[in-house]
Amino acid sequence: MSISRIIGRRFEKKILTQVYKSSEAEFIAVYGRRRVGKTFLIREFFENDIFFEIVGIYQASLKEQLENFAYALGRAQNLKEKPQRPNSWMEAFNRLEKSLGKELKKQPLKKQVVFIDELPWFNGKRSNFLSNLDHFWNGWGVKQKNLILIVCGSAASWMLQKIVNAKGGLHNRLTRRIRLLPFTLLESEEFFKSKKILLTRFQTAELYMAIGGIPYYLSLVTPGMSAAQNIDNLCFSTEGALRDEYEKLLSSLFRNSKQHEAIIRILAQKKSGLTRKELIINLKVSSGGTISRQLNELVESGFIQAQIPFGNNSNNSLYKLTDEYCLFYLRWIEKLGKRNIDKGYWMSLQNSSNHAAWAGFAFENLCIKHIRQLKDALGISGVTTTHSPWRFIPKPNHDQQGAQIDLLIDRKDGTINICEMKFSQGLFTITKQYAQTLRRKREVFRNITGTRKNLFITIVTSFGLSDNIWSGELITETITLEDIFK
Repeated sequence: MSISRIIGRRFEKKILTQVYKSSEAEFIAVYGRRRVGKTFLIREFFENDIFFEIVGIYQASLKEQLENFAYALGRAQNLKEKPQRPNSWMEAFNRLEKSLGKELKKQPLKKQVVFIDELPWFNGKRSNFLSNLDHFWNGWGVKQKNLILIVCGSAASWMLQKIVNAKGGLHNRLTRRIRLLPFTLLESEEFFKSKKILLTRFQTAELYMAIGGIPYYLSLVTPGMSAAQNIDNLCFSTEGALRDEYEKLLSSLFRNSKQHEAIIRILAQKKSGLTRKELIINLKVSSGGTISRQLNELVESGFIQAQIPFGNNSNNSLYKLTDEYCLFYLRWIEKLGKRNIDKGYWMSLQNSSNHAAWAGFAFENLCIKHIRQLKDALGISGVTTTHSPWRFIPKPNHDQQGAQIDLLIDRKDGTINICEMKFSQGLFTITKQYAQTLRRKREVFRNITGTRKNLFITIVTSFGLSDNIWSGELITETITLEDIFK
């Protein structure tokens, strides 16, 4: 067991430590989107305990996957020559069972890890892979007290359907599950420090808003360059590592990914999100199980979030694009096509209205992803809460005013925080016009919902608020980036 090189991941390391200390066989599923660090986490944590490791080959034939298995088993056994390719998955798992059984007898007190990475890619049509994995675990593996079986995959929805929520032989067989999410802002900062990358917290947040907390993306950042220079280098230069990442991203996770991409493209244009019904209208598709499955796949893979608006149920969930890189690609990179551009392109856009619109959207996503930190900053971490968006759209030809609130924190202590998230490169100033907007939002919300709770307006911004008559009148709490880096 080795954890010294693993940045952050405190919750995940706690689970894996419990697994390592367990006196029973353990079967773990790890899932999360492409490049999020699943393989690194397992390899680093179980560095000296992995007996057998295999990685599925994308879109490979059964013959190729079995050939891959033979190579992996040969490595595990330290054979100089590759073993003969097994004829089926039944034969493959029988060989693994015999080889692993010898190792468990040879070292009865040592943990032995079997790590099957990119599991969904093994499960080709008529391959019978899953049924033989089921037989390997249920018939033999579960009785080996020092065995740890870890299966991993980027296709999160497949992992949930076929492994986590399996209805066949693997039903309720998992002992643990880990959904690996991108780094938080604080973890991103810790990662940069480990790579000798020195950026201010504001610049770390700028980078996060463009490429997210995906460890692989963060590993591409160059020390000695500013956030803007790195964004130029990674996203806009001809050889930029992230300039064409989007083209591979969805196709590697989902079969028939065109509809998934269509959903993402529509949501990229809708800052406040869309309901399932609104998405169906925009996509011009029929209502049914297919669209529900695709939405669930995108949610579980971390590209979009489903948020239940205040006072509604799950049937009225609002779907929002929350993947930073997808939003950045569709707003900026894609529009360039294959054109070469001058250095400093991103820096030249810093004061444009388009940049301000994108930054506002991206900063809201960043804040909502760090809801725990917002609650800590408000001093309500011990109070039961729910958080949600809210919107009111008046009926046509009605004199009522509409309103949109991107984040409400509804507390059991008789209070609701109306959170306004504003990205700013300095102190944010509440103008007379914006003050009127805030008053209207508060009153529309109170009148439409009929709530009797305290309504506190909370500003979340980069550096805080300028002090003036409107901030003193309206704002109860101010949260800054420093609070979110916790």
